[in-house]
Amino acid sequence: MLDRRTLLVSALAATATFRPRSLLAQQQDALRFYNYNLASAGIGAEATRKMLDAFAGAHPQRAVEGVPVPVSELMGRIQADMVAGIGPDVAQLAFSGLAYARDYLGAVALEDAVPQEELDAHLSGMVANGVRLGQLDGKTYGLAYVFSTPVLFYNADLFRAAGLDPDAPPTNWEEVHAAAIAIHQATGKPGLLTGIFGNTAGDWLFQGVIRSAGGRVLSEDRSTLMFAEPEALEALTILRRLAQTGAYEAVFDFAAIEAMAAGNGGMYLQTSAVQNTLLRGAEGNWELRATTMPSFGDLPVRPTNSGSALVLMTRDPARQRAAWDLMRFLTSDWAYTVITSEIGYLPLRPNAIESEEFLAPWIRENPLILPNLAQLERLEPAMPHAGPNYSQIVQTMVNAAERAVFGPSDDIAPLMADAQRRAQALMPS
Repeated sequence: MLDRRTLLVSALAATATFRPRSLLAQQQDALRFYNYNLASAGIGAEATRKMLDAFAGAHPQRAVEGVPVPVSELMGRIQADMVAGIGPDVAQLAFSGLAYARDYLGAVALEDAVPQEELDAHLSGMVANGVRLGQLDGKTYGLAYVFSTPVLFYNADLFRAAGLDPDAPPTNWEEVHAAAIAIHQATGKPGLLTGIFGNTAGDWLFQGVIRSAGGRVLSEDRSTLMFAEPEALEALTILRRLAQTGAYEAVFDFAAIEAMAAGNGGMYLQTSAVQNTLLRGAEGNWELRATTMPSFGDLPVRPTNSGSALVLMTRDPARQRAAWDLMRFLTSDWAYTVITSEIGYLPLRPNAIESEEFLAPWIRENPLILPNLAQLERLEPAMPHAGPNYSQIVQTMVNAAERAVFGPSDDIAPLMADAQRRAQALMPS
């Protein structure tokens, strides 16, 4: 008997090249590019449209339809549209969903669709840590695209109001704790906001926090969940102590971005992708600064990555050629100049960083990017969860962690152990 994975991949393969004539005529056979930045006005929609327009100008024979899809809806939308024969040719997928795209949606390895010399030439110009994030079992299923590490943004004006030195930001969680309380007591505003919980892009930041505390959320072989182990509990306990002071509030996701942009937060640990949104809010109102992710005591900081890869979905050879042209363009030196300067993500091509033609002048004038660049050296890739239930596993874990930090009970070990047991039951056997 065929299992669910085999049936689904077979169905997708059978419909991957089918496109109704009316739809072809309507779209002029344009490449369909599913993109979550296009669905988020505050995090890169305008810059993404700019890049797609530039691609259209450079490749007039390659029409592209940018399809905005919220990150939380991407997998379901792709699966439904592919079965209907109108799926994407290229999709922007969070790294956490890469294994699922390969195993259940029939994502195509670039080695199987692109001339090897072209692939090698393009990848050789990219940051090796980024390239590896798109690889599974020796093949490249995702071309690293938008990418960042956790950055601690802070409001220098609120630091001064609390008697803190904005030139000496916190370097560890003990200092974050003290600064957050001082800001809250002096201004009545939350001293800390974070994207650890309520993050629609998955658990990448949660993983970085737990790894920096010496723990893991998942074993190295991706078979066993470990987020209820003592190291993880210690990290959550530290966050809980801060929450109990009132200086760390349960404000998440876009509400947290809006609060920080309005100057209503002392510190904000989040992806650098929110940088331009914060800059727009701060301009003429308050002073935005940034520093690296805080450590737990003397333990080494292990910043994990957020972001996504460009994944090849079409099986039609002619469309694969066109899709590869688009993927290369969107990860070129010029594109990373736009991605970094107009969104806030990391440039994954060293030449773009160093070249006077591209980002070097902008970096000199915009030091906010420097903590993010520094952390690229010690990046620890966020691990993708295994199996078709990976999204439910992440949600179970992060929801429990949120209750551990902000809930009524100080005894968080049973809560996390129960969540780990339930999530483990969702793992592939």
